[in-house]
Amino acid sequence: MKFGVVIFPSKSLQDLANSYRKRYDPHYALIPPHITLKNAFEATEDDAKKYANQLRKVAREFKPFTLKTSKISSFQPVNNVIYMKVEPDSVLDGLHNQINQEFKEENVEYSFVPHVTIGQKLSNDEHSDVYGSLRMQKVEHEEIIDRFHILYQLENGSWTVFETFRLGEEAE
Repeated sequence: MKFGVVIFPSKSLQDLANSYRKRYDPHYALIPPHITLKNAFEATEDDAKKYANQLRKVAREFKPFTLKTSKISSFQPVNNVIYMKVEPDSVLDGLHNQINQEFKEENVEYSFVPHVTIGQKLSNDEHSDVYGSLRMQKVEHEEIIDRFHILYQLENGSWTVFETFRLGEEAE
């Protein structure tokens, strides 16, 4: 089974992201807008339960934090992904680093660039056109993040929550 660890932003930010994703992201129907903390990895359900115990401990170590988006950017020329840029935050970086240390057998493919994907798998021409029209738009948004989730992938390719972890001392 495939698992992953993500943050789901508020409904308002998800609605904004989805206004683009339904046109530019073929994964639109498979997973809500999110910030990936741990890329997809293979595990058994028993392994996932062990990981959940580790993630519960990680959640206790971090306080809720402010998530800010500011603009639309792209990973081009590495790949044709267009995203909402999430401003750097020490808690978010620490959370990402700690989670990935818990899963040390998994390789991290890219440096951590917190973002919400709004377009992917675009041809070079599509990417150029879409990014050219979106990059000047401001997407200023701010909210408090107080939880993250471990997800698993269903047979139809969609993702669903396996367990949710609340940040802070009172997390259980």
